[in-house]
Amino acid sequence: MSAEPSAPASGGRTPTVIRVLVLATFVVILNETIMINAIPRLMADLAVTERAAQWVSTAFMLTMAAIIPTTGWFLQRVSTRQAYAVAMGVFLAGTALSSFAPSFAVLLLGRIIQAGGTAVMMPLLMTTLMTVVPEHDRGRVMGNVTLAISVAPAMGPVISGAVLQIGSWRWLFVLVLPIAGVITWLGLRRLENVGEPQAGGIDAASVALAALGFGGLVFGLSRFESGNLTSPALIVAAGSALIIAFVLRQLRLQRTGIPLLDLRVLLSGTYTKALVLMSVAFMAMLGSMILLPLYLQNLRGLSPLETGLLVMPGGLAMGLLGPTIGRLFDRFGGRLLVIPGSIGIAASLAGFTQISATMPYWQLLALHILLMVSLAATFTPVFTLGLGALPRHLYSHGSSMLGTLQQVAAAFGTALVVTVMSARSTTLVADGTDPLNAHLDGMRVAFFVSAALALIVIVMAVLLPSRAAIPEEAEEPETTTPELVKG
Repeated sequence: MSAEPSAPASGGRTPTVIRVLVLATFVVILNETIMINAIPRLMADLAVTERAAQWVSTAFMLTMAAIIPTTGWFLQRVSTRQAYAVAMGVFLAGTALSSFAPSFAVLLLGRIIQAGGTAVMMPLLMTTLMTVVPEHDRGRVMGNVTLAISVAPAMGPVISGAVLQIGSWRWLFVLVLPIAGVITWLGLRRLENVGEPQAGGIDAASVALAALGFGGLVFGLSRFESGNLTSPALIVAAGSALIIAFVLRQLRLQRTGIPLLDLRVLLSGTYTKALVLMSVAFMAMLGSMILLPLYLQNLRGLSPLETGLLVMPGGLAMGLLGPTIGRLFDRFGGRLLVIPGSIGIAASLAGFTQISATMPYWQLLALHILLMVSLAATFTPVFTLGLGALPRHLYSHGSSMLGTLQQVAAAFGTALVVTVMSARSTTLVADGTDPLNAHLDGMRVAFFVSAALALIVIVMAVLLPSRAAIPEEAEEPETTTPELVKG
């Protein structure tokens, strides 16, 4: 997908292409979290262990991490309609396969195929948005995008909890299938191509290194647990080594050919700061998203549906505030939003370090809403600032790198808090503390680690500019390589 824009969006109106892509992205992201509450049902219906059942989520994340690095190259080689058709077609095939899966292995295959389609949608949406929306209106449109991508994860566990109260886990796929089908049909009717595809081959070695490196890193991080550190650490080391080889190959291809993932996006200081901020914020956020349901269900005895309902207001607040945050960004710039937002993230996570067996639910609700609102005030401006600081022809690669590091950060954040919590709890139980208090203390320490990570978010927020300087190359997308190569 070329970076040359079609007619720009008029101020105050969201282009049709963005509306369609947001709707499709909402559905695929909703599906990403919709299986969270189904683990016990899968264990009973398909006769698998809890660890095996968790693979319906782990495999999804692994596939995303392996595929997203290739999307920057892919989106420059196909038209908008072709990219959309491939993404939604693959997603529909995976959903259909999962809905009638006769065994756990087939269900797992269906989830992997679903993830393949999902991996293309977010970079496609972000790249198209940055291409067709004028700089002065990007905050508002990005705010609308935030509404969709924030509400969807919050609604997933609630919807799955309600469906599982009355039906089989298969209905989680059966209900999504016709909705996704209608959106696909609507998109193919209404979507217009943005720019022209570019010619160019693909480097097979880069694809292999990206898949094995990022996939291996996420897999290793997902295997960390108390008492089992050696083998995951070796897998993480191997994945990291392959990522280093991938990076070195991309640097060479930038001089002699076309890289799979163009690392020149990192030459932009604003983009790099935004990338660090988003990755660390994702670590802190995902860690809290893992810990809070564990606390509510295992220590407070809430059902999955009750847990989903308790955390839903925060997700809804985050999404519904998105458009307002976007308009404020367009008017006042990023610092007015990002600095208070980053402080709010740290404050809410610090508040969670005080959880107890009797903490009132209203306090938990207030802390969670503060966290989600603070994330909304941070994510929309940072997305817009980071990608807006890149030349137009690098939008797809910037979106791809952002998506890749989000998956790695999610896996790292999850592994970190679970390992810290388990290690602390195990130590206290061995010292004679009763299991309930040991588990609580482990969670408090894990929340403290997340709060400490949030301090890095504050530092990055202070370093970010209020608005991104528009690169000269953005006006000349055909100026692609030699002048930008450094080192």
